[in-house]
Amino acid sequence: MKGVAAKRPHFFTLSLAFMHGCTWNNDMHEFNSAALPESLYTLCRQISIAGGHAWLVGGCVRDLILGIQPNDFDIEVFGLQQDELKRTLIELGRTELVGRHFGVFKLWMDKLEIDVALPRSEAKSGSGHRGFDISIDPNLPPEKASLRRDFTINAMMFDPLEKKLMDFYHGIKDIENSQLRHVSDAFSEDPLRPLRAMQFAARFRLKLDKQTAKRCKTMLAEADTLSTERIWGEWQKWSHAAFPSYGLQALGDSGWLSHYPELNTMLGCPQSHRWHPEGDVWTHTLQVCDQAARIADKNKLDDNITEYLLFSSLCHDLGKPACTVSGEPGEICSPGHSEAGISPAKRFLHKIGAPERVFKFIRPLVLDHITHLHGEPTPRAVRRLSHRLEPANIELWEMLVEADASGRSPAPPSRPALAWLQQASELNHHRSSPRPIVTGKLLLKLGMSSGPDIGRNIKKAYTAQLEGAFEDERTALNWLQLQLSSDTSD
Repeated sequence: MKGVAAKRPHFFTLSLAFMHGCTWNNDMHEFNSAALPESLYTLCRQISIAGGHAWLVGGCVRDLILGIQPNDFDIEVFGLQQDELKRTLIELGRTELVGRHFGVFKLWMDKLEIDVALPRSEAKSGSGHRGFDISIDPNLPPEKASLRRDFTINAMMFDPLEKKLMDFYHGIKDIENSQLRHVSDAFSEDPLRPLRAMQFAARFRLKLDKQTAKRCKTMLAEADTLSTERIWGEWQKWSHAAFPSYGLQALGDSGWLSHYPELNTMLGCPQSHRWHPEGDVWTHTLQVCDQAARIADKNKLDDNITEYLLFSSLCHDLGKPACTVSGEPGEICSPGHSEAGISPAKRFLHKIGAPERVFKFIRPLVLDHITHLHGEPTPRAVRRLSHRLEPANIELWEMLVEADASGRSPAPPSRPALAWLQQASELNHHRSSPRPIVTGKLLLKLGMSSGPDIGRNIKKAYTAQLEGAFEDERTALNWLQLQLSSDTSD
Protein backbone atom coordinates (compact mmCIF):
# COMPACT_ATOMS: atom_id res chain seq x y z
CA MET A 1 0.00 0.00 0.00
CA LYS A 2 1.36 3.38 -1.02
CA GLY A 3 2.79 5.35 1.88
CA VAL A 4 2.36 2.69 4.57
CA ALA A 5 6.08 2.14 5.06
CA ALA A 6 6.86 5.83 5.63
CA LYS A 7 9.72 6.41 8.04
CA ARG A 8 8.68 7.05 11.62
CA PRO A 9 9.92 10.49 12.81
CA HIS A 10 11.26 10.61 16.34
CA PHE A 11 9.86 14.06 17.10
CA PHE A 12 8.78 17.04 15.07
CA THR A 13 10.10 20.49 15.88
CA LEU A 14 7.36 22.58 14.35
CA SER A 15 9.17 25.90 14.48
CA LEU A 16 9.87 25.59 10.72
CA ALA A 17 13.41 26.71 11.44
CA PHE A 18 14.61 24.25 8.77
CA MET A 19 13.10 26.49 6.09
CA HIS A 20 16.28 28.53 5.76
CA GLY A 21 15.84 31.87 4.05
CA CYS A 22 12.05 31.59 4.04
CA THR A 23 10.32 34.91 3.35
CA TRP A 24 6.70 35.31 4.39
CA ASN A 25 4.26 37.30 2.32
CA ASN A 26 0.61 36.55 3.04
CA ASP A 27 -0.23 33.20 1.42
CA MET A 28 2.81 33.04 -0.89
CA HIS A 29 6.16 31.94 0.59
CA GLU A 30 9.60 31.20 -0.79
CA PHE A 31 10.62 27.63 -0.14
CA ASN A 32 13.87 25.68 0.13
CA SER A 33 13.45 22.48 -1.92
CA ALA A 34 16.86 20.79 -1.72
CA ALA A 35 15.20 17.47 -0.88
CA LEU A 36 13.53 17.10 -4.29
CA PRO A 37 14.95 14.65 -6.87
CA GLU A 38 16.22 16.12 -10.12
CA SER A 39 13.72 14.12 -12.17
CA LEU A 40 10.89 16.17 -10.63
CA TYR A 41 12.48 19.35 -11.93
CA THR A 42 12.80 17.73 -15.37
CA LEU A 43 9.11 16.82 -15.29
CA CYS A 44 8.04 20.31 -14.22
CA ARG A 45 10.23 21.93 -16.89
CA GLN A 46 8.75 19.75 -19.65
CA ILE A 47 5.23 20.58 -18.49
CA SER A 48 6.15 24.27 -18.58
CA ILE A 49 7.57 23.93 -22.10
CA ALA A 50 4.27 22.32 -23.16
CA GLY A 51 2.41 25.36 -21.85
CA GLY A 52 1.31 24.06 -18.47
CA HIS A 53 2.14 24.86 -14.86
CA ALA A 54 3.13 22.05 -12.48
CA TRP A 55 2.62 22.26 -8.73
CA LEU A 56 3.60 19.75 -6.08
CA VAL A 57 0.51 19.16 -3.94
CA GLY A 58 -0.72 17.20 -0.96
CA GLY A 59 1.34 15.21 1.48
CA CYS A 60 4.72 15.71 -0.19
CA VAL A 61 4.49 19.49 0.37
CA ARG A 62 3.46 18.95 3.98
CA ASP A 63 6.38 16.57 4.52
CA LEU A 64 8.88 19.00 3.02
CA ILE A 65 7.65 21.69 5.41
CA LEU A 66 8.01 19.26 8.34
CA GLY A 67 11.55 18.38 7.29
CA ILE A 68 10.62 14.83 6.24
CA GLN A 69 11.91 13.33 3.00
CA PRO A 70 8.75 12.50 1.00
CA ASN A 71 8.25 8.95 -0.21
CA ASP A 72 5.49 9.86 -2.66
CA PHE A 73 5.12 12.79 -5.01
CA ASP A 74 1.86 14.21 -6.38
CA ILE A 75 1.78 16.87 -9.07
CA GLU A 76 -1.21 18.90 -10.22
CA VAL A 77 -0.94 20.39 -13.70
CA PHE A 78 -2.79 23.56 -14.69
CA GLY A 79 -3.23 24.88 -18.22
CA LEU A 80 -3.00 21.60 -20.20
CA GLN A 81 -5.75 19.39 -21.57
CA GLN A 82 -5.67 15.68 -20.77
CA ASP A 83 -4.32 14.65 -24.19
CA GLU A 84 -1.63 17.34 -24.07
CA LEU A 85 -0.52 16.21 -20.64
CA LYS A 86 -0.45 12.56 -21.74
CA ARG A 87 1.80 13.38 -24.71
CA THR A 88 4.21 15.23 -22.43
CA LEU A 89 4.37 12.42 -19.89
CA ILE A 90 4.87 9.64 -22.45
CA GLU A 91 8.08 11.34 -23.58
CA LEU A 92 9.44 11.13 -20.02
CA GLY A 93 8.65 7.55 -18.98
CA ARG A 94 6.10 4.79 -18.75
CA THR A 95 2.68 6.40 -18.36
CA GLU A 96 -0.72 4.99 -17.42
CA LEU A 97 -4.07 6.73 -17.10
CA VAL A 98 -5.29 5.26 -13.79
CA GLY A 99 -8.25 7.55 -13.20
CA ARG A 100 -9.93 8.59 -16.44
CA HIS A 101 -12.79 10.36 -14.68
CA PHE A 102 -10.35 11.98 -12.24
CA GLY A 103 -7.72 12.99 -14.78
CA VAL A 104 -4.97 11.09 -12.95
CA PHE A 105 -1.86 9.58 -14.56
CA LYS A 106 0.92 7.50 -13.10
CA LEU A 107 4.39 8.24 -14.41
CA TRP A 108 7.39 5.98 -13.80
CA MET A 109 10.50 8.09 -14.24
CA ASP A 110 14.04 7.45 -12.97
CA LYS A 111 12.84 4.90 -10.37
CA LEU A 112 10.18 7.33 -9.14
CA GLU A 113 6.45 6.66 -9.26
CA ILE A 114 4.72 10.03 -9.61
CA ASP A 115 1.00 10.76 -9.58
CA VAL A 116 0.20 13.50 -12.08
CA ALA A 117 -3.33 14.92 -12.06
CA LEU A 118 -5.36 17.67 -13.65
CA PRO A 119 -7.29 20.11 -11.42
CA ARG A 120 -10.81 19.01 -10.64
CA SER A 121 -13.83 19.95 -8.61
CA GLU A 122 -16.08 17.45 -6.86
CA ALA A 123 -19.78 17.65 -6.03
CA LYS A 124 -21.58 15.24 -3.71
CA SER A 125 -24.04 13.06 -5.66
CA GLY A 126 -24.52 9.97 -3.49
CA SER A 127 -23.59 8.27 -0.26
CA GLY A 128 -20.11 7.17 0.79
CA HIS A 129 -16.69 8.33 -0.26
CA ARG A 130 -17.32 7.41 -3.90
CA GLY A 131 -20.59 9.31 -4.31
CA PHE A 132 -19.20 12.31 -6.23
CA ASP A 133 -19.58 13.96 -9.60
CA ILE A 134 -16.12 14.87 -10.89
CA SER A 135 -15.41 17.83 -13.16
CA ILE A 136 -11.91 18.13 -14.67
CA ASP A 137 -10.95 21.73 -15.42
CA PRO A 138 -7.32 22.55 -16.41
CA ASN A 139 -8.10 26.25 -15.98
CA LEU A 140 -9.54 25.98 -12.49
CA PRO A 141 -7.93 28.60 -10.20
CA PRO A 142 -5.49 26.92 -7.75
CA GLU A 143 -7.38 28.36 -4.78
CA LYS A 144 -10.58 26.61 -5.90
CA ALA A 145 -8.74 23.41 -6.82
CA SER A 146 -7.43 23.25 -3.26
CA LEU A 147 -10.94 23.36 -1.81
CA ARG A 148 -11.41 19.60 -2.37
CA ARG A 149 -8.44 18.81 -0.08
CA ASP A 150 -9.29 17.43 3.34
CA PHE A 151 -7.04 19.31 5.78
CA THR A 152 -5.17 22.58 5.56
CA ILE A 153 -1.85 20.81 6.10
CA ASN A 154 -2.54 18.88 2.87
CA ALA A 155 -3.83 21.83 0.84
CA MET A 156 -0.55 23.65 0.21
CA MET A 157 1.04 23.84 -3.25
CA PHE A 158 4.69 24.22 -4.19
CA ASP A 159 6.21 25.24 -7.51
CA PRO A 160 9.72 23.67 -7.67
CA LEU A 161 10.83 25.81 -10.62
CA GLU A 162 9.94 29.18 -9.10
CA LYS A 163 10.42 27.92 -5.53
CA LYS A 164 7.09 29.33 -4.45
CA LEU A 165 4.67 27.96 -1.89
CA MET A 166 0.94 28.75 -1.96
CA ASP A 167 -0.88 28.31 1.34
CA PHE A 168 -4.40 29.62 0.81
CA TYR A 169 -5.87 28.07 3.95
CA HIS A 170 -3.08 28.64 6.49
CA GLY A 171 -1.71 25.12 6.67
CA ILE A 172 1.65 26.32 7.96
CA LYS A 173 -0.01 28.13 10.83
CA ASP A 174 -1.92 24.96 11.70
CA ILE A 175 1.33 22.97 11.64
CA GLU A 176 2.91 25.50 13.97
CA ASN A 177 -0.11 25.20 16.28
CA SER A 178 -0.17 21.37 16.07
CA GLN A 179 -3.72 21.59 14.77
CA LEU A 180 -5.65 19.46 12.26
CA ARG A 181 -8.29 21.63 10.58
CA HIS A 182 -10.58 21.05 7.58
CA VAL A 183 -10.30 23.19 4.45
CA SER A 184 -13.92 23.81 3.47
CA ASP A 185 -17.53 22.70 3.76
CA ALA A 186 -16.70 19.98 1.22
CA PHE A 187 -14.92 18.12 4.02
CA SER A 188 -18.26 16.75 5.23
CA GLU A 189 -18.95 15.04 1.91
CA ASP A 190 -16.42 12.21 2.38
CA PRO A 191 -17.01 9.94 5.40
CA LEU A 192 -13.49 8.53 5.17
CA ARG A 193 -12.04 11.81 6.40
CA PRO A 194 -12.58 11.29 10.16
CA LEU A 195 -10.41 8.17 9.87
CA ARG A 196 -7.86 10.13 7.88
CA ALA A 197 -7.91 12.64 10.73
CA MET A 198 -7.07 9.78 13.10
CA GLN A 199 -3.99 8.66 11.22
CA PHE A 200 -2.75 12.20 10.47
CA ALA A 201 -3.09 13.13 14.14
CA ALA A 202 -1.11 10.01 15.07
CA ARG A 203 1.62 10.58 12.50
CA PHE A 204 2.17 14.28 13.13
CA ARG A 205 1.15 14.70 16.78
CA LEU A 206 -1.83 16.93 16.03
CA LYS A 207 -5.04 17.76 17.86
CA LEU A 208 -8.34 17.95 16.04
CA ASP A 209 -9.77 21.45 15.60
CA LYS A 210 -13.07 21.83 17.47
CA GLN A 211 -15.05 22.86 14.40
CA THR A 212 -13.56 20.01 12.41
CA ALA A 213 -14.50 17.61 15.22
CA LYS A 214 -18.11 18.84 15.04
CA ARG A 215 -18.19 18.16 11.31
CA CYS A 216 -16.83 14.65 11.85
CA LYS A 217 -19.68 13.89 14.24
CA THR A 218 -22.23 14.74 11.55
CA MET A 219 -20.63 12.15 9.24
CA LEU A 220 -21.11 9.13 11.51
CA ALA A 221 -24.33 8.17 9.71
CA GLU A 222 -22.29 7.30 6.61
CA ALA A 223 -19.63 5.27 8.42
CA ASP A 224 -21.06 1.97 7.20
CA THR A 225 -20.84 3.06 3.56
CA LEU A 226 -17.04 2.84 3.66
CA SER A 227 -15.29 -0.17 2.20
CA THR A 228 -13.25 -2.24 4.65
CA GLU A 229 -10.28 -1.90 2.32
CA ARG A 230 -10.26 1.89 2.73
CA ILE A 231 -10.91 1.64 6.47
CA TRP A 232 -8.00 -0.76 6.93
CA GLY A 233 -5.76 1.57 4.94
CA GLU A 234 -6.27 4.35 7.50
CA TRP A 235 -5.92 2.06 10.53
CA GLN A 236 -2.80 0.53 9.01
CA LYS A 237 -1.23 3.98 8.69
CA TRP A 238 -2.21 4.63 12.31
CA SER A 239 -0.28 1.52 13.36
CA HIS A 240 2.90 2.89 11.76
CA ALA A 241 2.61 6.31 13.38
CA ALA A 242 4.96 7.72 16.00
CA PHE A 243 2.18 9.01 18.28
CA PRO A 244 -0.78 6.58 18.07
CA SER A 245 -2.41 8.03 21.19
CA TYR A 246 -2.99 11.31 19.32
CA GLY A 247 -4.90 9.39 16.67
CA LEU A 248 -7.05 7.65 19.26
CA GLN A 249 -7.72 10.97 20.98
CA ALA A 250 -8.76 12.45 17.62
CA LEU A 251 -11.04 9.45 17.13
CA GLY A 252 -12.67 10.27 20.46
CA ASP A 253 -12.91 14.00 19.77
CA SER A 254 -14.50 13.32 16.38
CA GLY A 255 -17.22 11.16 17.94
CA TRP A 256 -16.12 8.18 15.86
CA LEU A 257 -14.92 6.21 18.87
CA SER A 258 -18.57 5.28 19.38
CA HIS A 259 -18.44 3.50 16.02
CA TYR A 260 -16.07 1.01 17.65
CA PRO A 261 -17.89 -0.15 20.82
CA GLU A 262 -15.05 -2.55 21.65
CA LEU A 263 -12.79 0.49 22.13
CA ASN A 264 -15.45 2.82 23.48
CA THR A 265 -16.21 0.60 26.48
CA MET A 266 -12.68 1.15 27.79
CA LEU A 267 -13.53 4.81 28.45
CA GLY A 268 -14.14 5.22 32.16
CA CYS A 269 -13.47 1.57 32.98
CA PRO A 270 -11.71 1.79 36.38
CA GLN A 271 -8.45 0.11 37.38
CA SER A 272 -6.62 -0.42 40.64
CA HIS A 273 -4.74 2.77 41.42
CA ARG A 274 -2.01 0.70 43.03
CA TRP A 275 -1.16 -0.99 39.73
CA HIS A 276 -2.46 1.66 37.35
CA PRO A 277 -1.79 5.18 38.62
CA GLU A 278 -2.48 6.53 35.12
CA GLY A 279 -6.25 6.09 35.41
CA ASP A 280 -8.88 4.16 33.47
CA VAL A 281 -8.36 1.42 30.88
CA TRP A 282 -8.62 3.87 27.97
CA THR A 283 -5.89 6.12 29.39
CA HIS A 284 -3.74 3.04 29.96
CA THR A 285 -4.32 1.84 26.39
CA LEU A 286 -3.29 5.20 24.93
CA GLN A 287 -0.03 5.04 26.87
CA VAL A 288 0.59 1.41 25.93
CA CYS A 289 0.15 2.19 22.23
CA ASP A 290 2.66 5.05 22.44
CA GLN A 291 5.12 2.78 24.23
CA ALA A 292 4.60 0.14 21.55
CA ALA A 293 5.40 2.70 18.83
CA ARG A 294 8.58 3.64 20.71
CA ILE A 295 9.60 -0.02 21.03
CA ALA A 296 8.87 -0.70 17.35
CA ASP A 297 11.05 2.24 16.36
CA LYS A 298 13.83 1.27 18.77
CA ASN A 299 13.92 -2.30 17.46
CA LYS A 300 13.45 -1.26 13.81
CA LEU A 301 10.60 -3.72 13.37
CA ASP A 302 9.35 -4.40 9.88
CA ASP A 303 5.88 -3.30 8.79
CA ASN A 304 4.00 -6.51 9.61
CA ILE A 305 5.57 -7.00 13.04
CA THR A 306 4.90 -3.34 13.87
CA GLU A 307 1.23 -3.88 13.02
CA TYR A 308 1.05 -6.96 15.25
CA LEU A 309 2.64 -5.09 18.16
CA LEU A 310 0.46 -1.99 17.81
CA PHE A 311 -2.84 -3.81 17.38
CA SER A 312 -2.08 -6.24 20.19
CA SER A 313 -1.33 -3.19 22.36
CA LEU A 314 -4.64 -1.62 21.34
CA CYS A 315 -6.58 -4.86 21.96
CA HIS A 316 -4.77 -6.36 24.96
CA ASP A 317 -7.28 -5.09 27.55
CA LEU A 318 -10.50 -5.21 25.54
CA GLY A 319 -11.77 -7.84 27.97
CA LYS A 320 -11.48 -5.64 31.05
CA PRO A 321 -14.83 -3.80 30.77
CA ALA A 322 -16.68 -7.13 30.92
CA CYS A 323 -14.58 -8.52 33.79
CA THR A 324 -13.85 -5.57 36.08
CA VAL A 325 -15.18 -5.98 39.62
CA SER A 326 -14.52 -4.51 43.04
CA GLY A 327 -12.44 -6.78 45.25
CA GLU A 328 -11.08 -5.94 48.67
CA PRO A 329 -11.99 -2.49 49.96
CA GLY A 330 -10.58 0.06 47.55
CA GLU A 331 -9.30 -2.61 45.16
CA ILE A 332 -10.40 -3.25 41.58
CA CYS A 333 -9.54 -6.36 39.58
CA SER A 334 -10.38 -7.91 36.21
CA PRO A 335 -10.15 -11.69 36.51
CA GLY A 336 -10.18 -13.54 33.21
CA HIS A 337 -9.84 -10.40 31.11
CA SER A 338 -7.21 -11.92 28.82
CA GLU A 339 -9.58 -14.67 27.68
CA ALA A 340 -12.54 -12.29 27.59
CA GLY A 341 -10.64 -9.96 25.26
CA ILE A 342 -10.44 -12.42 22.36
CA SER A 343 -14.01 -12.03 21.06
CA PRO A 344 -14.05 -8.20 21.10
CA ALA A 345 -10.58 -8.16 19.50
CA LYS A 346 -11.83 -10.38 16.69
CA ARG A 347 -14.95 -8.22 16.17
CA PHE A 348 -12.96 -5.01 16.14
CA LEU A 349 -10.30 -6.27 13.73
CA HIS A 350 -12.97 -7.63 11.41
CA LYS A 351 -14.79 -4.30 11.46
CA ILE A 352 -11.69 -2.35 10.44
CA GLY A 353 -10.90 -4.81 7.65
CA ALA A 354 -7.68 -6.18 9.15
CA PRO A 355 -6.30 -9.19 7.26
CA GLU A 356 -6.80 -12.54 8.97
CA ARG A 357 -3.06 -12.76 9.65
CA VAL A 358 -3.37 -9.89 12.12
CA PHE A 359 -5.85 -11.68 14.36
CA LYS A 360 -3.85 -14.92 14.15
CA PHE A 361 -0.85 -13.12 15.64
CA ILE A 362 -2.78 -11.01 18.12
CA ARG A 363 -4.92 -13.78 19.62
CA PRO A 364 -2.10 -15.63 21.45
CA LEU A 365 -0.45 -12.35 22.47
CA VAL A 366 -3.65 -11.12 24.13
CA LEU A 367 -4.28 -14.48 25.78
CA ASP A 368 -0.83 -14.61 27.35
CA HIS A 369 -0.05 -10.96 27.98
CA ILE A 370 0.01 -11.43 31.79
CA THR A 371 1.54 -14.95 31.89
CA HIS A 372 4.78 -13.56 33.33
CA LEU A 373 2.86 -12.60 36.50
CA HIS A 374 1.99 -16.19 37.32
CA GLY A 375 5.26 -18.09 37.38
CA GLU A 376 9.00 -18.18 36.82
CA PRO A 377 10.64 -18.54 33.39
CA THR A 378 11.77 -22.15 33.76
CA PRO A 379 12.82 -24.00 30.59
CA ARG A 380 9.55 -25.94 30.72
CA ALA A 381 7.45 -22.78 31.09
CA VAL A 382 9.33 -21.07 28.27
CA ARG A 383 8.91 -24.03 25.91
CA ARG A 384 5.19 -24.21 26.62
CA LEU A 385 4.74 -20.45 26.19
CA SER A 386 6.64 -20.38 22.89
CA HIS A 387 4.32 -23.09 21.58
CA ARG A 388 1.15 -21.31 22.74
CA LEU A 389 2.23 -18.05 21.15
CA GLU A 390 2.47 -19.42 17.61
CA PRO A 391 2.46 -17.83 15.04
CA ALA A 392 3.80 -15.02 17.26
CA ASN A 393 6.85 -15.58 19.44
CA ILE A 394 8.37 -14.74 22.82
CA GLU A 395 10.42 -11.88 21.39
CA LEU A 396 7.29 -10.07 20.21
CA TRP A 397 5.38 -11.06 23.35
CA GLU A 398 8.08 -9.52 25.56
CA MET A 399 7.74 -6.25 23.60
CA LEU A 400 4.00 -6.24 24.29
CA VAL A 401 4.62 -6.92 27.99
CA GLU A 402 7.13 -4.06 28.06
CA ALA A 403 4.63 -1.70 26.41
CA ASP A 404 1.91 -2.83 28.84
CA ALA A 405 4.11 -2.37 31.91
CA SER A 406 5.48 0.96 30.68
CA GLY A 407 2.07 2.41 29.82
CA ARG A 408 1.38 3.37 33.44
CA SER A 409 2.85 6.88 33.71
CA PRO A 410 3.69 8.39 36.19
CA ALA A 411 5.05 4.92 37.05
CA PRO A 412 8.43 4.41 35.32
CA PRO A 413 8.87 2.17 32.25
CA SER A 414 9.86 -1.44 32.94
CA ARG A 415 10.48 -4.81 31.31
CA PRO A 416 9.04 -7.39 33.71
CA ALA A 417 9.29 -10.25 31.20
CA LEU A 418 12.93 -9.67 30.28
CA ALA A 419 14.03 -12.79 32.19
CA TRP A 420 11.61 -14.84 30.07
CA LEU A 421 13.15 -13.45 26.89
CA GLN A 422 16.65 -14.16 28.16
CA GLN A 423 15.76 -17.75 29.03
CA ALA A 424 14.07 -18.19 25.66
CA SER A 425 17.13 -16.82 23.89
CA GLU A 426 19.38 -19.29 25.72
CA LEU A 427 17.09 -22.10 24.57
CA ASN A 428 16.84 -20.58 21.08
CA HIS A 429 13.05 -20.40 21.42
CA HIS A 430 12.72 -16.60 21.42
CA ARG A 431 11.64 -16.42 17.77
CA SER A 432 10.04 -19.83 17.29
CA SER A 433 8.67 -22.73 19.29
CA PRO A 434 10.78 -25.91 19.76
CA ARG A 435 11.19 -28.00 16.64
CA PRO A 436 9.51 -31.40 17.10
CA ILE A 437 12.12 -34.08 17.72
CA VAL A 438 9.80 -37.02 17.21
CA THR A 439 8.56 -37.02 13.63
CA GLY A 440 6.64 -39.44 11.46
CA LYS A 441 9.86 -40.39 9.72
CA LEU A 442 11.44 -41.36 13.04
CA LEU A 443 8.40 -43.43 14.08
CA LEU A 444 8.36 -45.29 10.77
CA LYS A 445 12.06 -45.96 11.20
CA LEU A 446 11.25 -47.58 14.56
CA GLY A 447 8.80 -49.89 12.87
CA MET A 448 5.49 -48.20 13.61
CA SER A 449 2.89 -48.70 10.88
CA SER A 450 1.52 -45.66 9.13
CA GLY A 451 -1.95 -44.59 10.17
CA PRO A 452 -3.79 -42.53 12.79
CA ASP A 453 -1.56 -43.86 15.57
CA ILE A 454 1.43 -42.03 14.13
CA GLY A 455 -0.32 -38.67 14.38
CA ARG A 456 -1.45 -39.34 17.96
CA ASN A 457 2.06 -40.42 18.97
CA ILE A 458 3.66 -37.37 17.36
CA LYS A 459 1.30 -35.09 19.30
CA LYS A 460 1.89 -37.02 22.53
CA ALA A 461 5.65 -36.88 22.02
CA TYR A 462 5.63 -33.15 21.34
CA THR A 463 3.68 -32.52 24.54
CA ALA A 464 6.26 -34.59 26.43
CA GLN A 465 9.06 -32.65 24.75
CA LEU A 466 7.57 -29.35 25.91
CA GLU A 467 7.30 -30.79 29.43
CA GLY A 468 11.01 -31.63 29.34
CA ALA A 469 10.77 -35.44 29.06
CA PHE A 470 13.55 -35.41 26.47
CA GLU A 471 15.72 -32.85 24.70
CA ASP A 472 17.39 -34.59 21.75
CA GLU A 473 16.91 -37.60 19.49
CA ARG A 474 18.86 -39.96 21.78
CA THR A 475 16.74 -39.19 24.84
CA ALA A 476 13.64 -39.13 22.63
CA LEU A 477 14.37 -42.70 21.52
CA ASN A 478 14.67 -43.79 25.15
CA TRP A 479 11.33 -42.15 25.93
CA LEU A 480 9.72 -43.74 22.88
CA GLN A 481 10.93 -47.21 23.82
CA LEU A 482 9.39 -46.84 27.27
CA GLN A 483 6.15 -45.58 25.76
CA LEU A 484 6.00 -48.38 23.21
CA SER A 485 6.76 -50.99 25.87
CA SER A 486 4.02 -49.52 28.07
CA ASP A 487 1.54 -49.54 25.19
CA THR A 488 2.40 -53.20 24.41
CA SER A 489 1.93 -54.29 28.02
CA ASP A 490 -1.41 -52.52 28.17
